[in-house]
Amino acid sequence: MSRYRLLPSPTQQAVLRDHCGHARTRENLAVEQHSHWHPGRRNAPGYLEQCRQLTQARAENPWLAAGSQTVQQQALRDFARAMTAFVDPANPAGRPSWRKAGRDEGFRITGRRGRQWDVRRLSRKTGQVWVPKAGWVRFRWSRAVPPDAKSYRVTMDRAGRWHVAFAVIPGPVPAPGNGQTVGIDRGVAVSAALSTGQMLHCPALTARERTRLRRMQRTLARAKRGSNRRGRVKHAIARLRARESDRRKDWAEKTSTGIARRFDVIRVEDLKIGNMTRSAKGTRENPGRNVRQKAGLNRGILGSGWGLLVRRLQDKAPGRVEKVSPAFTSQRCSACGQVDRDSRESQAVFRCTACGFAGNADVNAAISIAAGHAVTARGGDGVARPVNREPQLLLPSAQ
Repeated sequence: MSRYRLLPSPTQQAVLRDHCGHARTRENLAVEQHSHWHPGRRNAPGYLEQCRQLTQARAENPWLAAGSQTVQQQALRDFARAMTAFVDPANPAGRPSWRKAGRDEGFRITGRRGRQWDVRRLSRKTGQVWVPKAGWVRFRWSRAVPPDAKSYRVTMDRAGRWHVAFAVIPGPVPAPGNGQTVGIDRGVAVSAALSTGQMLHCPALTARERTRLRRMQRTLARAKRGSNRRGRVKHAIARLRARESDRRKDWAEKTSTGIARRFDVIRVEDLKIGNMTRSAKGTRENPGRNVRQKAGLNRGILGSGWGLLVRRLQDKAPGRVEKVSPAFTSQRCSACGQVDRDSRESQAVFRCTACGFAGNADVNAAISIAAGHAVTARGGDGVARPVNREPQLLLPSAQ
């Protein structure tokens, strides 16, 4: 995707909001139709039947007929494609769910460039894209528009910013061909530690911005629902959150590109981030423990961009990213191979209890990840050695 900042006029913003609302309504109705289906009941309507229903609905509802039929039909086509991916075992995907106003705002335009839509450049920093019913809408020309784009998507985030993304899959980053392998250990204090010793930190909100965020959150809690004050505070919070998200995405893009250009093989831990960030509050009958501490850890994990970094590495270096079992990588000595929990003295200090090797704990784990070790128990790999025994050195042939 090649995304650009869209700069619509107030009149064009109203048209774009209508397009977003029409697309969201069509997809939500399609979700509702499929939610009533169960085994033994007649199949839910497909794409062609939904298009016929859309034609009838446009004839009966003037507000719907005033919108773009292209936008509305494309929303149904996107839903049909999502359902196909959901039932495809070779390409597992989540079930299409409800789209919420203010959060899932966007629509897609497809067709041949020069006929259904077009792009033109006005100046060195400004371009225009043709949007149905809105005409030529300006956007920031930050880089050249891909000539082979066959569709684009217009979105609005919670901060009220408009973007246009042209659907083109960029080519992979070429491998350097130096035969080097790097291991990446992801954490909260250090977002990503490389086996080369490099420490990478994902930027977040500054101390002053965090103080301002807490103050606005307290104001939001006291504001009356539906009031203009509450709307202004929510918008200010969304802008601050968008700033944090932009910094995290920018860091992930630059970091992943640099790593893909420097190393031939990239090894990371196969972490189940969804399970790791699951809430610990429990239920009324079985309440959780240390809920606030776990919530803070979850925010730290999500704010470090673990999943985003690996996903962008896989996109830019396809076939060169390998996932290693994360079991005991933080307890394994990269020098002698012993696995002992007592070797991890603190978050940043690792001192082997067998050979005396000392170093940064995150870098030590990254070196073990780069070596591709998959330890399943102390002192063994779970294949040829016992899984329950006291910490001891591995044989040289097993290292």
